[in-house]
Amino acid sequence: MADFDRAELDEMVRRWLQANKECEAAGDWLPLADYYTEDATYGWNYGPTQEFMAVGRHEIRDIALGLEMVGLEGWTYPYQDVVVDERSGNVIGLWKQIADATRADGSHYSPHGIGGSWFRYGGNFQWSWQRDFFDFGNVSALFLEMITDNALTPGMTKRIQRATSGEPLPGWYAIGAAPVPLW
Repeated sequence: MADFDRAELDEMVRRWLQANKECEAAGDWLPLADYYTEDATYGWNYGPTQEFMAVGRHEIRDIALGLEMVGLEGWTYPYQDVVVDERSGNVIGLWKQIADATRADGSHYSPHGIGGSWFRYGGNFQWSWQRDFFDFGNVSALFLEMITDNALTPGMTKRIQRATSGEPLPGWYAIGAAPVPLW
């Protein structure tokens, strides 16, 4: 396994975190696609029967950072910690998911627990793959709470309707049927 330059990895993380803050502020995640290699993959598991996989920078831009972020405008994903392994080029970022909508008590809607992203560095300040992980049960409970409280934005309501329509969605696969392995 090749070693990676620690200063380069630290600079990649610095650039990534800054770009995330800028995209959150702009409400536009598409610029993050430039931080992936042309052949990168980006996926996550979404419960016991489905997984998502975007293959290549264009799918990452159009589907993972585009279509999949519709309805999450105003949400932030502040990183809580980042762990870097210069031997493998692996980076683990731990983040919270926080809605801009607030409960009656003034607290922001946010799933309990923590989510994260596992990245593999591909050189040239780009990721070669990313796998997100989060507690599906806590996220589901949060969305149910937001539905009950009528706290969803129109975009999120449309997103949920699209996801539950039974229509095939780009990038979504039955477990084991994704075009590339998740891990």
